[in-house]
Amino acid sequence: MTALPRGETPGSPSDNDRTAPEPTTGVTDPRGDTTGDAKPTGQAGTESGRDSGAEAGADTGAAAGAVPETDAGGRADGASDVGATSARGLAGTGAEPDAGMGTGAAAGAAAGSQTDDADADAGAGPGREGGEGPSGGGGGSSGAEAAAGGEALAAGGPDGGEEGSASPSGPEAELAAQRELRERIERRKSEREAPIESGAKLSGRAADLLAAVRAVESGEKPSTAFQGSPVPEPTPRRMAPVPAGVSPRPQAVAPVAPAPRVAAPETVAAVRAVLTEGGAPEGLAVRVATVLGETAGELLREDPWRLLAVPGVLPEQADGFARALLGAGCGPGDERRGDALVTWLLERAARQGHTALDAPAVRAALAERSVPDPEEAVRHAVAEGAVLVFHDGSEDVAQDESEDEAEDKAVTEGGAEPLPVLLGLDRYALAEESLADGLARLARSGPDPRWAAAEPAELARAVAAQGLVAHTGGEASRAEPVALAGAARGLGLRAAVAVHTENGRRRLGPDVGAVTVAALLSGAAGPGRDEDGALALDLLVVLDAPQLDVETAAMLVESVPDGCRLVLSGDPHVLPSAGAGRVFADLLAARLCPQVASRTPDPGPIGELVSGIGVGELNQVDAPGKEVVIVPVRDAGEAVHRTVQLVADSVPRALGVPPERTQVITVGHGGSAGTRALNAALKQRLNPGPGRFGGFDPGDRVAYAVAPGRTVQATVASADAEGLHLDCEVGGGVGERVVVAKDRVESVVRHGWALTAHQAAGMRWPAAVVVLPGDAAQGLSRAWVYTAFGRGERHLSVVHGVDQALGRAVAEGSARERVTRLRGLLETVEGAPAE
Repeated sequence: MTALPRGETPGSPSDNDRTAPEPTTGVTDPRGDTTGDAKPTGQAGTESGRDSGAEAGADTGAAAGAVPETDAGGRADGASDVGATSARGLAGTGAEPDAGMGTGAAAGAAAGSQTDDADADAGAGPGREGGEGPSGGGGGSSGAEAAAGGEALAAGGPDGGEEGSASPSGPEAELAAQRELRERIERRKSEREAPIESGAKLSGRAADLLAAVRAVESGEKPSTAFQGSPVPEPTPRRMAPVPAGVSPRPQAVAPVAPAPRVAAPETVAAVRAVLTEGGAPEGLAVRVATVLGETAGELLREDPWRLLAVPGVLPEQADGFARALLGAGCGPGDERRGDALVTWLLERAARQGHTALDAPAVRAALAERSVPDPEEAVRHAVAEGAVLVFHDGSEDVAQDESEDEAEDKAVTEGGAEPLPVLLGLDRYALAEESLADGLARLARSGPDPRWAAAEPAELARAVAAQGLVAHTGGEASRAEPVALAGAARGLGLRAAVAVHTENGRRRLGPDVGAVTVAALLSGAAGPGRDEDGALALDLLVVLDAPQLDVETAAMLVESVPDGCRLVLSGDPHVLPSAGAGRVFADLLAARLCPQVASRTPDPGPIGELVSGIGVGELNQVDAPGKEVVIVPVRDAGEAVHRTVQLVADSVPRALGVPPERTQVITVGHGGSAGTRALNAALKQRLNPGPGRFGGFDPGDRVAYAVAPGRTVQATVASADAEGLHLDCEVGGGVGERVVVAKDRVESVVRHGWALTAHQAAGMRWPAAVVVLPGDAAQGLSRAWVYTAFGRGERHLSVVHGVDQALGRAVAEGSARERVTRLRGLLETVEGAPAE
């Protein structure tokens, strides 16, 4: 494999997988022989024109006449001559584990934003590897443009069948159960509270927001602009009962999962007719009918830009579809186009982690897409209820104020600096409002005498004093909140420990009895719920808290009853959630609750290396047992070759870690050394086969996107007419059989020998191989390096081709901040002690 020619841009899951000059270094052979030009064998071909984006994961550039967006950054061609010593990275040149050379460390980072995890993290999958995107360099739609669910407008895309999918598998039932739970919680809240119209229970922003959402759902236009205001006082809730003594934990009560919604055949037929008339692939019919509902055909004919609501469809493709249907009656200033584009921009931002966007940024993006009057387009979208407008921090704004008027008034008292005017979608606005309300409710909980007999540890004292506590620390610090849960059970209290992944649950061991957050919310595992739907707990410890997106966190906090203590624990230096929001970071910044920082360091050379990266120092570490090894490479092709050699040969021979317990981590899905290229090469070496079912064979290691932001590892067992049979870590643990329907395989399953850092967050393996090709240099960030390097328990190999960019990234810590409202909402809370 060779570096891409000038002008070609490899894909990236973060919509910004830019390329950079690749260093030329000497290469250390596993036997200790130094060669200047190792030839890779058995590797995947260079991907020059396509990318599946991080937020969406499906490759979307294939419709006839569609013009997919390309990365704005071109590749700097050429390579610098760098001696072997330049690959030392930290100050030491390393070799493969069995070469007996010196040790060091190196790093890479996700390109662009921190959401580098396309497909599997965002609920989408690999897409086909060839023949769909435009040929030539720079092709491929960016990750921000692609959405979960498959290749929209790609010729020959799967139709999915009019009959719908097969019976729900374990993960599908879990997701359906979560939806049912959320609906039940909302019903319970509405039953407890007076109707919004009466204004008896809610006031201020929360009342306005919920009224607007209900107005949108009913077809009415909201008439309210939303401004910053204190979080409303929560409605009193029933306290969790106090057990008289030690009692057995209630059995988990799993709600009955409703069958997935299936579009009626007549609806699909009507949509297919409109798609054919507009020149769009018929394969979109099922997805369009599912998204738009029973009247999808009529809606699509009246407003062709509604096609943008389907995950994976790009504005250029929707424009072409609209021109085919409307002819001369369609133009760039059409109000329907403006509404759809504003919504699409905010959906794309959510896949990048933002829960809102600055109004000026939205107007600038609309101008780039030839909208003649971006300000009017935003005003119309707000008036139609497509989006909501917020100017947090401004106290007095008229309810009928427009977005422009709100922006003019949103200034500080001195009038020098305008306060931010944000635009957001109702789903994320409602989630942040609900989450802020729930966290404030827990933070207001006073001392609990039941904790008086607990050991006088710092974390126990904090929990005894207040209902919400934030706990920070690395991997070794996880033992502290776990010990707190054990102490609570010793006091006769009901306690549970929740983690992000099955991998994290198993690492804690069977004695802890941990459950995943998803299983806890769905009722598939955990303590069960009371008659109000609240968790029957006195203490809930949530590990891997940085991986909570805002919607999941809102559901979780809403499920915690009054009187229950909530401990959110995690490492603040890791990448944030794959979904929208930065819940843990916002909670820490708002200082709403006591914060307990662990003093337990992560052990060993890997722990020492990662701890230094967390504070911006890339240090050389002593690794006498080959715990940290550097493998310098000159180009992406050699990086693929060396990676396969490490996983299949060097690491097993030198350390005794088999290939199935070694995880490869790289910067993105696309590019010449992304997950697709690496997985192709690893499959050829570890489990060769013809790929009879969508490119998969029995024995393949795969990553299965159970839900947006939730990736589980699995092994292909077999395939038949029902779909792909996987043995994966879902609910019941390793080996649970899950069937993925044929029409969903392409969008939610990809090979999993190599993952991105977001997919790997919350998981660890005995050995990790981090691949840093030269084209990753422009996207390095400290958080990505920290996350990727911390995935190995016993061994870390770094395939290093980014030269000095590594040190700069760790020192500068550059990363694009997410735009959220949660911190501002939490900072308005009064009456909760900060320490």
